[in-house]
Amino acid sequence: MVATTPSCLLETPTGPLQIAPMAAEATALAFSLIIPTYNERRNIAAIVDQLTRLLDQVIPGSYELIVVDDDSPDRTWEVALSLRETYPHLRVMRRTAERGLSSAVIRGWQGARGQILGVIDADLQHPPEVLLNLLSAVQADADLAIASRHVEGGGVSEWSFIRRLLSRGAQTLGLLILPKVVGRVSDPMSGYFLLRRRAIASALLYPKGYKILLEVIGRGQIDTIAEVGYVFQERLEGESKVTWRQYIDYLHHLVSLRFQGRITPADKPAPLGRFLRFGLVGFSGLFVDYGIFFLLFSQLGLGLTTSNVLSAETAICNNFLWNDAWTFADFSQQQQGWNARLKRFLKFNLICLAGLVLNTLIVNLLFNLLGFNAYLAKFIAIATVTLWNFWVNLKLSWRVTDTPEG
Repeated sequence: MVATTPSCLLETPTGPLQIAPMAAEATALAFSLIIPTYNERRNIAAIVDQLTRLLDQVIPGSYELIVVDDDSPDRTWEVALSLRETYPHLRVMRRTAERGLSSAVIRGWQGARGQILGVIDADLQHPPEVLLNLLSAVQADADLAIASRHVEGGGVSEWSFIRRLLSRGAQTLGLLILPKVVGRVSDPMSGYFLLRRRAIASALLYPKGYKILLEVIGRGQIDTIAEVGYVFQERLEGESKVTWRQYIDYLHHLVSLRFQGRITPADKPAPLGRFLRFGLVGFSGLFVDYGIFFLLFSQLGLGLTTSNVLSAETAICNNFLWNDAWTFADFSQQQQGWNARLKRFLKFNLICLAGLVLNTLIVNLLFNLLGFNAYLAKFIAIATVTLWNFWVNLKLSWRVTDTPEG
């Protein structure tokens, strides 16, 4: 079923959010890129021009750009329509019955003719030049190619500490709720990616909020994933649309995916060599932890909780130094300088802090309530939090999201 629209506009699909396996053979193209918009009239001409220049270099005549506008008050759709004379490969969809970035992307894909589908923001925060690397990755057989802020060459330009903390916190929460989906990629909040139509075709989608990548990975047939680094840029025109509601929608989406629908098979096992190195470092930290704990608790007479916290933090510092120089040396070598090292240390501490809280709770439970020996209680607590520390540090992988210099 299709809604009635003026002939100059692309008809807006209705009904289930489900993408056909193939475009009509007579009109099929290599690539369709969706540009969802809302109040982006000041950016739309620039993004269309830049994308056209790039794609004309590699697949001239075999692509389309589809602007999907949610009936913007600034009439973005009208500005986009005025560009069609200059850019005949541009198509425009004006939605009046639905709202939301995720559903806009899917409606655009439903009306697309490409065998490769993609999405990019209209506000130029996603650098258009990265598109060619993403396209190359899919053409080289990846089912999904993601622009990531958390791999080599990636970063953010001017994010505040709070915004960085929220982003990392959202990712960590995702790892806990939905590890088989979130754990497959370094930047699950990315809104800039390409995929093969066949990887998502026929899946019934239930997007929530403004991020659709989790829905694609969780319900699609995604085997091979490629990641390309990019630096997230600050807006030059218009206003950001990220609000606290977006984070609530993200949590809702995680829970929905966790308890319904198809979820991608489990991750590949972690590299054995890195796991063994992490384990050996943790073992060395055990001696540091016990030694400091014995000194503080048995010799100096400090309280159990104080002794446990101080000894554990000393062990965390020991473990960071060894992991930075050995376990994750390949990442550390790409992030030189004391500033980068300090940021890695702070992130490592935040990850281990959650483990430390759990460690302290277990020690007190076993010692004070169940009567365990204090040292046995510590051993059980350490064993319990080791898996947490390895898993999250492996997924965050010592990555520092700064704008690269030069």
